[in-house]
Amino acid sequence: MQYYKYLYLAEGLEKKREKLIRKLDAGKLTLDIHVITLAVNEKNQLEIYNTIQFKQPSFPYSELFVVGIARGYEEAVELVERIVTEVYEKTGTCNIRSYILEKEQGR
Repeated sequence: MQYYKYLYLAEGLEKKREKLIRKLDAGKLTLDIHVITLAVNEKNQLEIYNTIQFKQPSFPYSELFVVGIARGYEEAVELVERIVTEVYEKTGTCNIRSYILEKEQGR
């Protein structure tokens, strides 16, 4: 997995950023943690995954680009709303994928 350098975190998880990333990388997953990623299918924008899905042997988690981490599905949806709002306010569009990739590359 790759992580967005400006990773979005749900409220209360800011101080746990590095610990969460270490756990995700080590495969020590918790039921209530959800990650928001750029969609694997480039026609879509974002996807939300419960980290427990990563335990499936054929799950392609190594291909994921994580842009946000939340505790619970509801918080993940709120985080997606925050991302969409930010992108729209900064660009006037909802092209989340382009915004995130350009920001990641320092443009």
